[in-house]
Amino acid sequence: MSTHSQEKIKDIRSSKNISKFIIFSVIGIFMFFVPIAFNGKTTIPLDHIVSGIRKASPGFSAFYTLIIIILGGIYPFYKKTWNKDRVTMIFSLFKFVGIFIGFLAFFEYGPTWLFTADMLPFIFSKIIVPIGLIIPIGAVFLTFIIGYGLLEFIGVLMKPVMRPIWKTPGRSAIDAVGSFVGSYSIGLLITNKVFKEGKYTIKEASIIATGFSTVSATFMIIVAKTLGLMEMWNTYFWVTLVVTFIVTAITVRIRPLKTKEDRYITEIGIPEPEIEGNIFTCAIDEGLKASFESRPLTKNIIDNIKDGFLMAMGVLPTVISIGLMGALLAKYTPLFDVCGYIFYPFTLLLQIPEPMLTAKASAINIADMSLPLLLVAQAPLVTRFVIGVVCISTVLFFSASIPCILSTDIPITISEIVIIAIERTIITLILIAPIAMLIL
Repeated sequence: MSTHSQEKIKDIRSSKNISKFIIFSVIGIFMFFVPIAFNGKTTIPLDHIVSGIRKASPGFSAFYTLIIIILGGIYPFYKKTWNKDRVTMIFSLFKFVGIFIGFLAFFEYGPTWLFTADMLPFIFSKIIVPIGLIIPIGAVFLTFIIGYGLLEFIGVLMKPVMRPIWKTPGRSAIDAVGSFVGSYSIGLLITNKVFKEGKYTIKEASIIATGFSTVSATFMIIVAKTLGLMEMWNTYFWVTLVVTFIVTAITVRIRPLKTKEDRYITEIGIPEPEIEGNIFTCAIDEGLKASFESRPLTKNIIDNIKDGFLMAMGVLPTVISIGLMGALLAKYTPLFDVCGYIFYPFTLLLQIPEPMLTAKASAINIADMSLPLLLVAQAPLVTRFVIGVVCISTVLFFSASIPCILSTDIPITISEIVIIAIERTIITLILIAPIAMLIL
C-alpha cells in the first residue's frame, strides 16, 4: 500500500472525521425522529419549526406559497421543457393551471362551492402551505442524513437482505433509503443513473422505481399532521416503512414485475461485488469515507435548499391543480365511488371502520397521495391510520411519481404502473388493517 493511501486511510479514520460522521448523523436523526415537548405539543423538531413559522407569520407563509406556485407553474415554459413529450406537456399545463388556482386560494375569490371547508381552503391551508414550507426547511436538515455518511452506512448494512427479499442488488438500498429520507425524485435520479450505467437490469430498475421511490419523510409529516397522527409519529413512520417494503417484496413475485426482462440495457452489465470482511466494519468504513469526502456543510445546505425549492416548485402547482380536480370529482361525481368498488370487498372483509369511505380514499390515491386526506380527515382513528399508510405505501400517483418514472429510461408502461399501484393498494390494506386494529 502506498504512503498516500495510508495517509488517506488515517485521515478517514481520524477522530475529527469520526466526530463529524457521528455528530451530523445524530443531528439528522434527532430532527426527523426524536419527538420533544414544546409549547404543550409533542412532535419532532422539524414539525415544531414549521408550525412555529406558520404561527408567527401566517400571511407570509401563504404569500410565500403562492410565489412558489407561480414560479413552479412558469418554470417548465421558462426552461422550454414543457413540450419535451406528451406526459411532460400534460403536467406542465396542470402546473400552469395551478397558478390560477393558487391566486383563487390566496385571495379567497371564487364561487361558494369552491370554498366549502373541504375544498380549496382545506387543500391550500392544510396541504399546500405545509408542503411549501417543509420541503425546503426539511432539505436543510436532510443534509445531515444524506451528506455525511449515514446514508452509505445504512446502505451497506442492508446489502445482505436486498437480493433474497427484494430481488435487487445491495446497492439498491441506497435508492430505497434515499427516497425515504430525500424524495422519490432523488431515488429515481439515482436509479436511472445506475440503470444506464448497466448496474441494474430492466427488472431490477422496475422493482426499485415502483417499489422504493415513495415520498419522503418530510412529506409523511404532512400526512401525519393532516390526519392527526403526529402524536404517534414514530409508530406511524416505522410501520409505514416496514409495510411499504413488505408490499414491494410481494409485488416483485407477481405480474407484471415478475415477468420483466432480467437483462441490462448496456452490452455488458456490471454486477455488484461481494462484501469482504465484517459487514458492520464495512458499513462504518463506507460512512466514514463518505463523511471524509463530503463537501463543506454550508455548501451542502445551500445546494440542498436550492434542490428543496426546485422540488417545491415542481410539486405545489401540480398538487393544487390535480388535487382540486380530484376533490371536485370525488365530491360531485361518482367516479371514485365506482373505482372504490375495486377495494371495497377488501375493506369490508377486513372490517375497517367506514369500509366504503376507505375504499374510495384508496381509489383516489392514484391521482394524488394528498387527496385521500380530504376524505378521511374526520374518520375514525383506525381508518385514518390505514389510509395514512396506504397513501405512502402505494408509491405511485399521477401528480408526481408516475410522470417521474415515465421520464426515466426504464422501459415500463403506464398500464403496468397502474396494475402495480392497484396491487400495492390491495396488499397494503390486507397488511395494515390488522396492524392498525392491534396497536390503536
